[in-house]
Amino acid sequence: MNAEARGGRSAQLKHTGLRPGWTTGACATAATTAAYTALLTGDFPDPVTITLPKGQAPAFALAREELTAGPGGAVAMAGVVKDAGDDPDVTHGALVRSTVRRLPPGSGVVFRAGPGVGTVTLPGLPLDVGEPAVNPVPRRLMREHVERVAAEHGGTGDVEITVSVDHGEEIARSTWNGRLGILGGLSILGTTGVVVPYSCSAWIDSIRRGVDVARAAGLTHVAGCTGSTSEKTVVSEYGLPDIALLDMGDFAGAVLKYVRRHPVARLTICGGFAKLSKLAAGHLDLHSARSQVDKPFLADLARRGGADETLASRIATANTGLEALRLCEAANVPLGDLVAARARDEALSVLRGAPVAVDVICIDRAGAVVGRG
Repeated sequence: MNAEARGGRSAQLKHTGLRPGWTTGACATAATTAAYTALLTGDFPDPVTITLPKGQAPAFALAREELTAGPGGAVAMAGVVKDAGDDPDVTHGALVRSTVRRLPPGSGVVFRAGPGVGTVTLPGLPLDVGEPAVNPVPRRLMREHVERVAAEHGGTGDVEITVSVDHGEEIARSTWNGRLGILGGLSILGTTGVVVPYSCSAWIDSIRRGVDVARAAGLTHVAGCTGSTSEKTVVSEYGLPDIALLDMGDFAGAVLKYVRRHPVARLTICGGFAKLSKLAAGHLDLHSARSQVDKPFLADLARRGGADETLASRIATANTGLEALRLCEAANVPLGDLVAARARDEALSVLRGAPVAVDVICIDRAGAVVGRG
């Protein structure tokens, strides 16, 4: 099979004709790398190149740079303008800044929320209450790049990183941050560093093409994945080739309806617990702008799994789906399995008797399997 005929996630993106971009986490990492380099050498690298989790090495131009001497020592600030590619991202064009100052040896890397970056105020997110809303993968990327710069230029790697976004508090009003208890600004996000853009029509067309290519290659098992983490889980579970991986994103209905008309023997649906709880509740579009996690629905499922009324009430008022899941795990209530089973039932109802075996895998943010159905 030649490169043009290949399927899978990368071929789907190419087929849309849309230009990918960079996450706020990638921009913050680039700004941090430039600022810490200047702090140690006196010069800002421009452009500054970073390495993303999948090995890409994009270069970022600096929009702002400033090196100042203060009473507590030198401070370096670098800023990068976010380019979201062709994705309709509310943070496209935002200026992401990182201000870096040295800390005493042994302090490690400390993150602070600057203007325009939110602070976590409610449980249920992958960060503790009181922490700046800089997600785990961007934190890891920044730590790794600080270590590299320190090794190259003789630093200790002990720094305070303050991430800010110009007009971030205003931009955050167009997001769900307030409802999630992230106050004061945006979250610094990204698991791959890459913004995968889509238009609904182009992305659904790319899903159909992926199914067609897999069928033409004689594959009998394909997987609809909500993102790169679920993709890795499916490969680990079943050893599926790239061509069997459908980048479903939020379009669960598009996968199911097309497979109903063009059956394959087996379809695995894999995604984050919260997203698949939406499918379990009957939503076929899993985008946060068009469907929300139904916590009362999760509470009802948990009751069927043995939860008492006290636990069910806590689930119904949980901040996030992840918090609901963790509450059930602590009480040995198999909410993940219950959601996966209900999602499988919903998928089968959409398939309307088509000769397709379906299984569903729910994962957490780290890719650990938390439910099967």
